[in-house]
Amino acid sequence: MTCRVAAVDCGTNSLRLLVADVDLDRAELTDLTRRMEIVRLGEGVDQTGRLAPAALARTIGVLREYADVIAGFAAQSVRMVATSATRDAGNAAEFVRRVSDVLGVAPEVLTGAGEAMLSFTGATAELAADHGGPFLIADIGGGSTEFVLGPGGPGGPGGYGGAGSPPVSRGGLGGIVPPEYSATSVNIGCVRMTERHLRGDPPTAREVAAATADIDAALDAVADAVPVGEAKTLVGLAGSVTTVAAIAMGLPAYDAARIHHARVCSADVHAVTLALLSQTRTVRAGIGVMHPGRVDVIGGGALILDRIMDRFGFSEVLVSEHDILDGIAWSLARDSCG
Repeated sequence: MTCRVAAVDCGTNSLRLLVADVDLDRAELTDLTRRMEIVRLGEGVDQTGRLAPAALARTIGVLREYADVIAGFAAQSVRMVATSATRDAGNAAEFVRRVSDVLGVAPEVLTGAGEAMLSFTGATAELAADHGGPFLIADIGGGSTEFVLGPGGPGGPGGYGGAGSPPVSRGGLGGIVPPEYSATSVNIGCVRMTERHLRGDPPTAREVAAATADIDAALDAVADAVPVGEAKTLVGLAGSVTTVAAIAMGLPAYDAARIHHARVCSADVHAVTLALLSQTRTVRAGIGVMHPGRVDVIGGGALILDRIMDRFGFSEVLVSEHDILDGIAWSLARDSCG
């Protein structure tokens, strides 16, 4: 049975939409459209603890466009999730109200556990047959980074997001995490690191050192919460990872099909990170694969990936274009059509 679903993910930096047909019997997800806009909802949240009026306006404006797209595809079910910036914001209720008015459904402000498991589901649903687990998923966002260790499998963690999910708390997150998985979320992300530390153009050595220390402290907490040493494969998600991969691969323009499931060695990640942190924003803007909305924050995202690989001893990262959006779509299909 095929179910048409619409998934919306609102992060700290981007607002993304996936409309897909999901066949649960065949464990297949087919994209109808996949869109992304940089809205920077989390601008200034690390300092103020609130969503800025201009950031809210940008986000709601793009969401109106997405609502029209969803209606045009006649999706049977819609789910929108919001992550780090909204979790941290004192005025999240205003955001929920305005989204509900535009989209017709209220956004779910995910816990770190919920975000982590949906990301794992989306990233590993198609990996089990061809790649050896356990997998460590690192989802580097704008405000936070989620880590999940687990075996993977077709469609991701069985039943996750539906009534059959066992309510088990692991890794200090709380929320629903199946017992064979470990997960944690830490407040390091490309926007947060840039606003907190990497303000120079380019960042100074002192700024980079401060960001590195902040990231390393967070990774110490990850090591305490998740048995990272059990992982055989590091899977990197989200725009910072895919952009670093595209640069390392020498692509003249962003090509999602070539980037998806590319393997990038740690030496190449480190070289790209050093280059990005030494460049001005004008130079970064001239890189063919660079989205304009990532120009100012890509150095912070690259540094997080570089430190993850160094801290946990991974020689390469498997890059995935499939992530929390796909996880939302799987969860919708299970709840609506399963």
